[in-house]
Amino acid sequence: MNVTSTEAKLFAIRYCISQASQTQGIAYIVIITDAILATKRIFDISLYPYQLHSIVIFNNLKKFFNKNSSNTISFWDCSSDNKWPPYLLVNKKLKFHKISSILSSKT
Repeated sequence: MNVTSTEAKLFAIRYCISQASQTQGIAYIVIITDAILATKRIFDISLYPYQLHSIVIFNNLKKFFNKNSSNTISFWDCSSDNKWPPYLLVNKKLKFHKISSILSSKT
């Protein structure tokens, strides 16, 4: 099974929004990404291969906004080439943790 970078990025955004929408006390979500073009696919209403991610994200955002009408979400475009300190810190922390797959990519 091959996964494109767009699909991986949409899945990561989907996962983060899902976790934030299910967590009590979160009123503001900030998505910092170096893939703003992939992020724009979330709001693309045309048919495309990874539209399932958009549908799930919309459902999670609906729950998030229905909890409180003052809840907000922001998308920040931060190229990894910019060497922005918060981006580098998150990137360093993610690389520090040993993340293991729970699903095998082999069938």
